[in-house]
Amino acid sequence: MIVPEAGFEFFHYLGLPITHKIVNFAVIMKIIKSIITLSLLAICMAASAQQSIEMNLWSNGAPNSNGDSTDSAKIRIFLPDVKKATGRAVVICPGGGYAHLAMDHEGYDWAPFFNKMGIAAIVLKYRMPKGNCQVPESDAEEAIRQIRNNAAGWHIDINQVGIMGFSAGGHLASTVATHAAKEVRPDFQILFYPVITMNPDFSHKDSHDNLLGKNPKKSLEELYSSDRQITRTTPPAFIALSDDDNGVSPANGVNYYMELFRHGIPATLHVYPSGGHGWGMRESFLYHNEMEDELAAWLRSF
Repeated sequence: MIVPEAGFEFFHYLGLPITHKIVNFAVIMKIIKSIITLSLLAICMAASAQQSIEMNLWSNGAPNSNGDSTDSAKIRIFLPDVKKATGRAVVICPGGGYAHLAMDHEGYDWAPFFNKMGIAAIVLKYRMPKGNCQVPESDAEEAIRQIRNNAAGWHIDINQVGIMGFSAGGHLASTVATHAAKEVRPDFQILFYPVITMNPDFSHKDSHDNLLGKNPKKSLEELYSSDRQITRTTPPAFIALSDDDNGVSPANGVNYYMELFRHGIPATLHVYPSGGHGWGMRESFLYHNEMEDELAAWLRSF
């Protein structure tokens, strides 16, 4: 077809190299469609970036050290639209066996899910213990403190701050839920295929060794076995795991649920037939949609 002068000028405006005025109409429409799609994608990415804030947890220096000056604790805050904000917030602790962190599918990728529900998502990059088991715990507690300190500006209710964790991050979340003083204690906990016990017979060996060392005292293993630290003030819990998890024994999450039940703490346990370990927000997990629906329903229940 013959491209009108206006159309020809349009292509020059876009900087497209057209050397002849006879152009296939389908090609023109495909180019225009691609430009529009890329423009919309850029707008969406910019909007998403604008919704997150990153801050260091210990601007004046951490109260403890793991001996690695390059390992710093940070939080990235994803706030929902002010009109949708419910006042609720969740600190998200990715897993990684206390050796590294799965920041995406067990961290940042959860922000849209929570923001859509009007919940602020705060992803925690906590320091590795490296010989000091109190380091990750202090980072998680400081994250909760920072959220409550900034609650007014972030449209968060200080009594609606929960903690979420995956695998070793689930151990960290449950540790804070069972250890923390009132001012930094979470109001609810969400645990996915969590490491719970430090009993060598059932614990995840790498998480155990990286947190406590290879030959810790039994008293230290007891202290960091979350199922042994539950009290009447432990917050309600949502627990999800797969029956065929060969990475972290399902007995961890199941026993934690049983101890919560025994202490009269509201809790829900979801055991999926398959999925193994470490699925997080990955859509390849066969029960991904059911998991999202069940978690959303639980969050709406209180």
